[in-house]
Amino acid sequence: MDYRRLGRTDIKVSSQCLGTMTWGEQNSEAEGHAQMDFAIDKGINFFDTAELYAIPPKRETQGRTERIIGSWFKARGNRDKVVLATKVVGRTEMDWFRKDGSHPKLDARNIEEAVEQSLKNLQTDYIDLYQIHWPDRNTPGFGSNPTRWKDVEPAADEVSIGETLDVMDRLVKSGKVRHIGLSNESAWGTMTFVKEAEMRGVPRVVSIQNAYSLVNRTFEVNLAEVALREDVGLLAYSALAQGYLTGKYRNGALPAGARKTLFDRLQRYEVPGADAAFEAYFKLAEDAGLDPAQMALAFAESRSFMTSVIIGATKIEQLETDIAASELKLSDDVLARIDEIHQLTGNPCP
Repeated sequence: MDYRRLGRTDIKVSSQCLGTMTWGEQNSEAEGHAQMDFAIDKGINFFDTAELYAIPPKRETQGRTERIIGSWFKARGNRDKVVLATKVVGRTEMDWFRKDGSHPKLDARNIEEAVEQSLKNLQTDYIDLYQIHWPDRNTPGFGSNPTRWKDVEPAADEVSIGETLDVMDRLVKSGKVRHIGLSNESAWGTMTFVKEAEMRGVPRVVSIQNAYSLVNRTFEVNLAEVALREDVGLLAYSALAQGYLTGKYRNGALPAGARKTLFDRLQRYEVPGADAAFEAYFKLAEDAGLDPAQMALAFAESRSFMTSVIIGATKIEQLETDIAASELKLSDDVLARIDEIHQLTGNPCP
């Protein structure tokens, strides 16, 4: 396992990060504990969660994933072995996050209530990386990095990035949060966070958690340069295209217990051009004698702007396959062929 610097901090995180969003819905508490035990044993020191989880978002399961991590910390007594990342929701119409039933936004009242609840759920005194799950401002689509622009109306009560940073600054000074990060953010948003922080003398963001995979390399268009020049490294989610790049949904298959089978909410990967891209990458993996999931993860991990690739699984066997990808180095020929496929298929699943 490789270890990489988190932004400009003195923290080194594993090049793979354990994703947790299935715990409390697809996975039980015991299964979540088993996954954390396994990951730690394999050298992963970085866990990612969110106040939103479990997925899919529901009133009944919100916060359950954090509570599973908290019970593991209490049972194992090893909080110091983990770099822990969680997230506060951005502006949303979901009304079950705050005690008064209001719609969250990224102002002081909401962020302060969110962090206190996360600390309680996680049974810890501090969060290593506190991330904004998505922006407060209205954007053209979830992920904030579209391939086609769509005009949106600004929210009348939009919370400024500067105001949000001031809240985060107070949390860092209090010791409840060590560092801050972004998620589902654009190049404009990321640079605005960086420049506002420098002007205000408050903490800079150290990471950005966006989707990145063989079928969605939009991060490279503008954000990769930001990540490298500003030391705001990528924490990639959906590097396996929510399972599609493993081949498990190939030819319309619906495996028992899989996310698509249970929830039918993977439409981001069911768009024109997606199947052709998947098949091209499957053919490449077959020709190269590689597991397609490991090829996809190894590609993501090999990028110069990558801090850590978030892996998630419902079974230990899947987790074992994913973690083994950290030891795989793709040949120059395979990397060249990946670029050839991308030239033909583009980013069908942004």
